[in-house]
Amino acid sequence: MEKLKLFSKKLGIDQAIAYTILTRFIQAGGGLISILVIAKYLSKIEQGYYFTFGSILAIQIFFELGLVGIITQFVAHETAHLKWVDEIKLSGPDEHLSRLSSLLRFCIKWFFAMAFVLVFILLITGYIFFNKFGKSDVNVNWQVPWIILSICTAGSLIIAPILAFFEGLGKVKEVAKIRLVQQVSQLLFLYFFFSTGFKLFSSPLAATIVLIVPPSWILFSYKRNLLLFIWKQQGNWKINYKIEIFPYQWRIALSWISGYFIFQLFNPVLFATEGPTVAGQMGMTLAGLNGVTAISISWINTKIPLLSGFIAKKDYNTLDTVFNTILKQSSLICGAGLLFFISVIFGLNFFKLPVGNRFLPMFPMVLLCVATFVNQIVGALATYLRCHKQEPFLISSIILGLLTAISTFTLGRFFGLNGIVIGYTSLIIFISFPWALIIFKNKRNLWH
Repeated sequence: MEKLKLFSKKLGIDQAIAYTILTRFIQAGGGLISILVIAKYLSKIEQGYYFTFGSILAIQIFFELGLVGIITQFVAHETAHLKWVDEIKLSGPDEHLSRLSSLLRFCIKWFFAMAFVLVFILLITGYIFFNKFGKSDVNVNWQVPWIILSICTAGSLIIAPILAFFEGLGKVKEVAKIRLVQQVSQLLFLYFFFSTGFKLFSSPLAATIVLIVPPSWILFSYKRNLLLFIWKQQGNWKINYKIEIFPYQWRIALSWISGYFIFQLFNPVLFATEGPTVAGQMGMTLAGLNGVTAISISWINTKIPLLSGFIAKKDYNTLDTVFNTILKQSSLICGAGLLFFISVIFGLNFFKLPVGNRFLPMFPMVLLCVATFVNQIVGALATYLRCHKQEPFLISSIILGLLTAISTFTLGRFFGLNGIVIGYTSLIIFISFPWALIIFKNKRNLWH
């Protein structure tokens, strides 16, 4: 036990990271089991619909506009000047209490409005896309599942900022716990509905049930009284959206929107050009890679309130010491996870197990693994700089997004799957990574 604790300490695993890692491991392990379940209960065509659903639902990012991450950082900056009286009360300067209250009011109003718009956009977009490119798949019942998923996605958009607000308050461990419960529940219900023959209805039904977990966690615990306390603290000091948030948000928003074109275009383009089967293989592969990234990036994301607090206090030496440590730890975990993923897929193909052909061939998959590792480092550097309430990656994100979109559409049309993957990996290695290092070095020296 002592050796295990020492090993965990060296890797920087605290309780917040432990819960987050457990969630990601369950997600990753559940993803592997899901592969078997999907392979058993869905046809290759239905698998293509299943993963393309997720890529189109990701247009949620156009409505979130980077605010979830911003909320955590802004809340952490205000909380750094306050002290906890007990679990539902904070004390300190009225200015910071009032600004904290105005943040809560703003994010609730904003996301409720965005959720209503999102659900209509998703319904229209999904109908047009699948009706046009999937019209030959007459035996696939996608309409009702798509409607349910669209509504659930809008509901999640309302809940996301509340969880981000709690993380900014320092409740990272508690939020990680509730996400763990969500993940376990999601997988259990998903497997149940798949095994009982619900096919494409399985994910929408599971998502509907799991959607009630965070609201229940808040309403039936001290979190409800904590939010009410903060809500009532608004005074003369307010967060000025136009002056403080918007100049930062629009840069984050454009970066995140560019990220959609970098990470989410593959499946829809392959669905339209090579059919749902290849889109399903891409989706299955990306699901595995995203699982690895989700685990490794937990070392960074769970430390956002801590890093933001150091910046608010101008304690840059401690900031850099902590960040350098967690960057090394997260990179080690990411590299090990990707090697394990490649080994598993190689083993499935070597022994000619049926599940192996649900993934991409080895060549494009290895290229995507390389791009994933590089992206993990770039994401960590971006998080460090964004904790300063700045977005220096705006121009690079927009240009990379445009180049990736052009590459995906052009190379995908003429060279298919391999063209898309080679173009994307080349952009990440030869443009994104060097540019990110230059930005990180210059901005760090300037701001500190």
